Amino acid sequence: MIKVVVAMSGGVDSSVAAALLKQQGYEVIGMMLRLWSEPGKEDSNRCCTPDSMAQARRVAAKLDIPFYVVDAKNVFRETVVQYFLDGYVRGETPNPCLLCNRQIRWTFLLDRALALGADFMATGHYARKVKDESGKMKLMRAVDDAKDQSYVLHVLTQEKLQRALFPVGEYPKPEIRRIAESFGLPTASRADSQDLCFLAGDDYRNFLSRNAPAINQPGNIETRDGKVIGQHTGLANYTIGQRKGLGVASPIPLYVITKNAAGNTLVVGTADELGFAELTARDVNWVSGEAPSAPFRAMVKIRYTARAVPAEVTPLESGTRFKVRFDAPARDVTAGQAAVLYVGEEVLGGGIIV
Repeated sequence: MIKVVVAMSGGVDSSVAAALLKQQGYEVIGMMLRLWSEPGKEDSNRCCTPDSMAQARRVAAKLDIPFYVVDAKNVFRETVVQYFLDGYVRGETPNPCLLCNRQIRWTFLLDRALALGADFMATGHYARKVKDESGKMKLMRAVDDAKDQSYVLHVLTQEKLQRALFPVGEYPKPEIRRIAESFGLPTASRADSQDLCFLAGDDYRNFLSRNAPAINQPGNIETRDGKVIGQHTGLANYTIGQRKGLGVASPIPLYVITKNAAGNTLVVGTADELGFAELTARDVNWVSGEAPSAPFRAMVKIRYTARAVPAEVTPLESGTRFKVRFDAPARDVTAGQAAVLYVGEEVLGGGIIV
């Protein structure tokens, strides 16, 4: 019998993933990560609260599958949380979910699944994979476009995709809840989780103040031509495209254009100055394992919630970086977020915006 470890979270999506695989005849094992939380906030970390663990255990009992909890507190703190803090120190706006998927879920947890003799690891992500005629795996958008999570999975390699299963990616979200009810799963009506798990519902600025207090160094607010028009309270307190709360007087609306960590300056400008004609991305992963040899057309998402926009993509430095030239200037291009490339429903890959 084919053995599958399901990464469970206590939510409806991973619960249904386990139920569907059990129904399809797989030998299913539930596995849940215990992640790091700030001392005293263990009950608020949305990925692994005691309530979430209890829900996952109840689902496993209902499905009659084994369930294990894996301690990942230290590796999560040292990699994902530190990445988050370091990114803000560099003046970026990091997306720690990308590193979590690469290093925690699809390396740390996958290794433990394989150590149990599993053939595959499944998650509750809304995405799909298909095998092409050459035997390679393609990462595809989910059936439910509103719930599609392929953006955060662009970090997967061929080796990881060969081991991956995404059972819920073939269904719209309302159908997933209906399936959960049909199986009698206690998570059927559980609300979807939001925000970063280790923030425990707190504002990220408060988290940074507690864990990287030196980051809140005041500095100048400047226009693009270098004119000083005010003072900021710390670069981490601002986001690209932000208009309100800048604390500067101006006859026209001003927005955050960029953050200059080297000079500790916040650069602002008009709405017309928000758009970027191009960007460069580093730490690129090509899902196929091979970088394109020439420029190509693609749809590009510059953050998880952004709409994909058309552009020309040029691989650089043997494919370890790429340049994107947008058909029309794109607003809110943010260093630290990922630029993810799509052709039709397929995810070609992506990299971190510099």
